[in-house]
This record gives sequence, structure tokens and C-alpha cells, in this order.
Amino acid sequence: MEPHINKDTQLCMSLSGRPGNFGTRFHNFLYRELELNFVYKAFTTRDLEGAIGGVRALGIRGCAVSMPFKEDCIPLLDEIDPSAGGIQSVNTIVNTNGHLKGYNTDYIAVSSLLQSHGVSPGLEFALRGSGGMAKAVACALRDAGFVHGSIVARNRETGTALASQYGFEWRPELAEEETPGLLINVTPIGMAGGSGAEQVAFPEETVRAAEWVFDVVAMPPETPLIRLTRSLGKPVITGAEVIVLQAVEQFVLYTGLRPDPEQIGAAAAFAAGQG
Repeated sequence: MEPHINKDTQLCMSLSGRPGNFGTRFHNFLYRELELNFVYKAFTTRDLEGAIGGVRALGIRGCAVSMPFKEDCIPLLDEIDPSAGGIQSVNTIVNTNGHLKGYNTDYIAVSSLLQSHGVSPGLEFALRGSGGMAKAVACALRDAGFVHGSIVARNRETGTALASQYGFEWRPELAEEETPGLLINVTPIGMAGGSGAEQVAFPEETVRAAEWVFDVVAMPPETPLIRLTRSLGKPVITGAEVIVLQAVEQFVLYTGLRPDPEQIGAAAAFAAGQG
């Protein structure tokens, strides 16, 4: 069905410091596939309070939230789902008749990927980053049974708080002799369009010593860290995998419908520019 916007069309959107096209293409593809009267648009803002007020006032059905708004949006909402409350980080807002409820579908996606890839919770890990997404990852690691690991963050305040919350250690940098089996990047390092787009989140020798590398950055699908790891013949989990799984859960929250695996695969390929 060709898209036809009318007075009954429901708008969904995203708020991000660096808007991309993945969510827009993914959601709109599924709206067309399932013949839903929805449309999705990506935005950025310098006025978060005004933007969230607009979601409420204009009846926008759903809003995906990315860096750097995942924590700052919380005081502007009416209710927080347990998926977001435990980590105090929101990546999804659902508007039901002016009532804004925050969720976190990142946690669901990360937990699912650690399990489906068979990453052993016996591995020691190093998680670089201490923002909203890092909270979701740290919580997923703890709940999956990981007990030995470090939060690597230059910001002492947020780094120590995150490590303490989930029972891990904090350090500003990894020492050269440290060789964690699982490396996880949850910073903007390697993100397309950013100042560190060509940088690698961990030194090559550290990557060589690791068993698994997980880069949560989704754009580009292959970050410098993922390219390096694959060149060394090591297994990876990519941000592209995370963004698909969390987007599916958002779609369900917005529409009440769950696409089948074939539809999800087609939407993901289209969103990545392969369709």
C-alpha cells in the first residue's frame, strides 16, 4: 500500500544528538508492509523540554530516544517502566492519551544478543563508557551472570557510580597488561559523523588478546573496531544487531503488532540500504 498521510495518521519519531536514517527506514518499511496508518521521522533538538512537551501536546504516539537524551528526558515523563527504572535510562517513550511512559528496549536487545551468541559469563570484560546505553549493557551483563569486569570511563563520577551500582570495578583506562576476554564499546568512538569516527575504542593489542568484541555503535554497521576485530578473525557483536532488536520492541510498543522474522529481516535490510 502506498503511504497516504491524512488527519488520522499517527506520528512516531526519534530524538538523537546525531539523527540517522535507520529508524526512519525501518519503521516506515514495516508501516507500509503491515498497511498501518503511521509515519516515522527523525529529529534532533537543543530544547529537550520543548521537544518532549511537543510529543505530549501533539499526540505523537512514540518517540525513540538516543544519546545524549536518555537520562535527561526522565524528569519530563509521567511514568517509567521497570525496564528503564532499574537503570534510570530511557530509549523509548510511548504516549497514551497524553500520558508519557518511558521504556528501555536496549536492555532487552543486549541480553538477547549475549545469549544468542553464546558469550560465556565466565569471561572478564571491559566496558568502555558510562552513559545511558552503558547502564543498559552493564545491567544486562550482571543479569547474564558476569561477575568479573570493569567500567572504563574517564568521568570518575559517572564511572564509579555505574560500577558500584552493578558490582563491578571502575578505572579511567585499561592498563597495558590487562587482557579482558570481552571488550565492549559504549562510547561514540567510531560513530559516523563524529569527531572520533575513524578511531578505534581499544588498542590493537588489547583486541588481539580478547575472545569477543561488542561495539554498540550502530552507524556505520562496521565501525573501525569491528573491522579490526574481524580482520583478526575474532567473533563480534555489532551495534547493527542491537539497533534491529531494540527497534522491533519499539515497533511493538507503538503499534501493538509484532512483525514476523521475514518482515523484520526485510525491514533491517532496507534500513541498512540493502533494499
